[in-house]
Amino acid sequence: MIIKKRKAVIDDGMNPELVIGADFDGYYGIPVIKKPSEIIIPKSIVPFSKLSKADKFEDAVATYEMDQKFSALLIQPDNYFEKLKKHIFISLDCSLYRNAPYAAQVTNVYRSRAIGSYYQRKGVYVIPQIRWGNSLTYTTDIFPEKVAFLGVEKHSIVAIGTYGCSCTKDDKYHLKAGLEAMLETLEPVVVLVYGAMNKSVFSDYLNATKFVHYPDWTTNAHKGGDR
Repeated sequence: MIIKKRKAVIDDGMNPELVIGADFDGYYGIPVIKKPSEIIIPKSIVPFSKLSKADKFEDAVATYEMDQKFSALLIQPDNYFEKLKKHIFISLDCSLYRNAPYAAQVTNVYRSRAIGSYYQRKGVYVIPQIRWGNSLTYTTDIFPEKVAFLGVEKHSIVAIGTYGCSCTKDDKYHLKAGLEAMLETLEPVVVLVYGAMNKSVFSDYLNATKFVHYPDWTTNAHKGGDR
């Protein structure tokens, strides 16, 4: 079989083959990452650009970095399947900038779930990454669905990233408001947190679920944790 080489993620309508056989959630048709039969908590979280540093199954690979660093994964996910199937994979952390058009934010939720669902159906252990943008993505104030949480089953394990998301008062407000909405909507049994757990954001919810904290890669490296 000849695999067409893509130059952009929209070459063929955003990789339509990724969602063949997927289940879909909500009006937007977001592909579903299913709840795993067993909850596995990673020993560490390794950035995709440092994939060579992951040497055990328990090392989760995630994309908590600039989107450009994992653009190849967006365009040609099959090129990385053999490597990623050896580890836990946290679905893509595509940027949801609060000042971006709502359509762009919905698109990036879709892309994250589509590749996560695809890998899961191919046998990879996938943990859904939850990322919200402005209030349109985590409330029903304007739209009928909280798009940030579509495609994720309740009472499961999820991951969030806080690195660079609590720099300003406005950042903290949306981080906390989105966290509360996520906990109410998905009722996760485990939440992996990559990056700082600011007390002003998390202290009210520490008894709501099991939080597992991972320092961001840069901070960990400065402490001698980079393998």
